[in-house]
Amino acid sequence: MNRRKELFHIITERSEQGDIFFAPILMQFAAHYIGRTYKDFYLDHNVLVDANLTCMRDFGTDAVGLISDPYRESSAYGLVLNYPDESVPQPQNPLIESIEDIFELPDPDVFKADRTRDRIDGTESLRRSVGEKVPVIGWIEGPLAEACALVGVEQMLLKLVCDPGFSNQILQKMIPTAKAFALAQIEAGADIIGVGDAICSQISPKMYSEYIKPLHDDLFRFIQKQDTMVKLHICGNIKHLLSHLAELTPDIIDLDWMVDMEDAYEILGSEIVRCGNIDPVAVIEVQSSENVFATTCGLIRAEQGRPFILSGGCEITPLTPIKNLKVMMKAACNFL
Repeated sequence: MNRRKELFHIITERSEQGDIFFAPILMQFAAHYIGRTYKDFYLDHNVLVDANLTCMRDFGTDAVGLISDPYRESSAYGLVLNYPDESVPQPQNPLIESIEDIFELPDPDVFKADRTRDRIDGTESLRRSVGEKVPVIGWIEGPLAEACALVGVEQMLLKLVCDPGFSNQILQKMIPTAKAFALAQIEAGADIIGVGDAICSQISPKMYSEYIKPLHDDLFRFIQKQDTMVKLHICGNIKHLLSHLAELTPDIIDLDWMVDMEDAYEILGSEIVRCGNIDPVAVIEVQSSENVFATTCGLIRAEQGRPFILSGGCEITPLTPIKNLKVMMKAACNFL
């Protein structure tokens, strides 16, 4: 059995046994948990690795990951960023303003650019630390997310409506670097590659089908040909995209809290692992540990026996009480 099929089998078998695979997204929470700033976490893979390993030990997480911020590749392209202590990096100015800028933009060397190299080094370090059994989740940005980073979100969304030529050119330009960065992490030890394309929740099914779907298909197939799972992460409400995503068959799809898990199962079927989807703020952060435990148990009860990973609908917030994350672990490990 190859590694990709093995992981799918492990996740499904554990769901059937009531020992649910637990893999919340931990970034700023993890940094604060070990007494570091979020900036430390996303700029230094040693801090990221320490935070991941500490959270795996203390919260029983079943995977470690390289997700940190959405500006690794854009930095490699040459985007100039500010790095606040407790926020994602902030672009100073757009890197791409015209179609000529796209033609002149070189493909970066992900091994030489500081921030992509740092993630590759982090992948190697996590693999050495956890051995072969614990999955390591690498991370890349999807084509629309990366285009938005280089062009600016508002401008890129306007281009999708008003300038198809520019839009297709910049989106296609993102794919070679996405593949190179994914492959570098796979070769460094990643079993799963997360593909973050959050902004896709803000476009119509027609736009997704025309602009993004063929590129996702190409990218996902490339990663899967490396015997590596694809984990698609699109924040927000993606009900309107589920039928398209079912046709692409990523291995894992993160579902945010506003997506009904039962509806998603009906559309996505039993060959795609659904990951989620407890509200990270309204439930995990602010409710009592008793309520978080009850909500988690209810979700597990509904999902038991199906391909399922327990997580928040999105990132665990830095204000989440430690005991709330621990009761989620308790529910995942001792459901039966």
